[in-house]
Amino acid sequence: MSDTSVSDAPTHRGRRSAAVESDAPEDAEHARAGIQSVEVGFELLNALSRATGALMLRDLAADAGMSAAKAHRYLVSFQRMGLVMQDPVSTRYDLGPAALRLGLASLSRIDAVKLARERVPGLLAETGHTLAIAVWGNQGPTMVHWAEAPQTVPVTLRLGDVMPLLTSATGRCFAAFMGEEGRDAQRVAPMIRDELARLRKLPDNGLALMDVPRTPQDVQTILDETRQHGLGRVVHSLLPGVGGFCAPVFDAQGRLALGLVVLGSVATLETDWHGAPAAALLRSARQLSADLGHRAGAAPPA
Repeated sequence: MSDTSVSDAPTHRGRRSAAVESDAPEDAEHARAGIQSVEVGFELLNALSRATGALMLRDLAADAGMSAAKAHRYLVSFQRMGLVMQDPVSTRYDLGPAALRLGLASLSRIDAVKLARERVPGLLAETGHTLAIAVWGNQGPTMVHWAEAPQTVPVTLRLGDVMPLLTSATGRCFAAFMGEEGRDAQRVAPMIRDELARLRKLPDNGLALMDVPRTPQDVQTILDETRQHGLGRVVHSLLPGVGGFCAPVFDAQGRLALGLVVLGSVATLETDWHGAPAAALLRSARQLSADLGHRAGAAPPA
């Protein structure tokens, strides 16, 4: 018996080895090919994630770029897995409980600041100007990351600095996108009033106080302008000769998670609302918001 077992062993290993070899990819291109049917089926899930509600089969199939018959085959499997559910009355399809669990698990592992820091090198190379990341702290918008571009004018700001709400691009961004309604507005509104009272006491001596609000109407104009363009901007107001932008990044609940900041000398930084630095910053912030689960147009919670 023992001899039989020993003699059989090489044969068994040989068969196993052959099976492993037959499953191995023939080359790198084959290894990258993946499973096309999975990618095709995912378009149905992607279409449901983009939709504002449940979809009829014909509409879902059209959005995913396939026939209704083909879509139905995928949807049967997705229903069994819990990724998709179908309303028995309307027959419309929507994302199922398994899709919700996957989404929540992914969101729970996201670190917004970490993701933002990963984007900084590319954005730094694209803009050529100093970049920063700010979050809302106990006392207001607080700098938590800083990356200086080569050959830029030094800016006397440090990590941990709290930015003013009315005279910094960062502050204006947070004031505009946190302070519209709900609990955030209740925190921001008194801070704006206190800061405006201090600004009214300052002498108007030219360049150092350019772009500085003096009245509640001035503040409202700034906040409206910030919301209209989708980012905060200052020119000279915080630091003479320095301009900057701050773009909001929203989380899956529609709350302001952080601000992406670009700043530099007004001699080299294009401060037009539609200039290259503003466009690059806004594009990066919107992509980061999407990566955090934010849907454009979603209202923040009260």
